[in-house]
Amino acid sequence: MYVCVCRAVTENEVHDCIASGAKSVRQIRDTTGAGGDCASCVRKICAILKRSEELTTA
Repeated sequence: MYVCVCRAVTENEVHDCIASGAKSVRQIRDTTGAGGDCASCVRKICAILKRSEELTTA
């Protein structure tokens, strides 16, 4: 599923960034470009980051 339509960034790409060490929307944007245009995907990216943090601390 696409997270960022503007840059055609998928949820899997965001998960890959997080697995590679990204801990912020800015780091994900710098790697994938997601959130760099209209920024409507930033909330989705934040939610993915939060879920990832919850899974690693559980």
